[in-house]
Amino acid sequence: MPPSTPIARSKTAALARVLDVIPKGYNRYTQGTVSASKAESLARKFHLRYGIGCTPAQRVTKRKRGLANVLLVMYWPEGCQQVEWLMLSTDGDGMDGERLLGIADKPRLLWLGYELVRRPERGRTAWTWRRPSSEMAEHHALIAEHSNKRNVNSLGGLLQTIANQPGFHGVREQSKRLFEQARRHGHAGDLPHLFFVQKVPHGKRLRLG
Repeated sequence: MPPSTPIARSKTAALARVLDVIPKGYNRYTQGTVSASKAESLARKFHLRYGIGCTPAQRVTKRKRGLANVLLVMYWPEGCQQVEWLMLSTDGDGMDGERLLGIADKPRLLWLGYELVRRPERGRTAWTWRRPSSEMAEHHALIAEHSNKRNVNSLGGLLQTIANQPGFHGVREQSKRLFEQARRHGHAGDLPHLFFVQKVPHGKRLRLG
């Protein structure tokens, strides 16, 4: 099987992949931005150095040898000029050339406009994404302003924009609080539906070899 790595064309796919791999031990990270013209060469460089395109069997072998397993998450929308990337690593040797942070460290990981946080789930710890506090403060202020001015159309548009953001657990809980604020300010119209993030493909694979 030729080495490859998936390319996420949507934020939801990129963010979901991070949540999918954290339970597998990928608990260290580094991140950056690269021009779209250099993104493929960057991915191939990371494969040569760290094996981001290794097969599951190769990853088992690396783990037994005490080496870190590494993967690359790339957010690369069609036609964009800049590619956002996040490289995640398990514990182990072989990453001396990178300054890695822990996903549980503070300040929290902030990527693609969302903040990674822990939450309890059925007696265990799970991870989710949520909006940063600065964005939430802006939403609260706008809801209050539109409500006070009786600007129903602007408020309705804002609530729809909020509902359109990726439906991760943390984002959904924040959206519910924002909708409750709108109700308290007298919004009597229908509230947009909040969708759950379903299982999404991680993206079309980029050949590395």
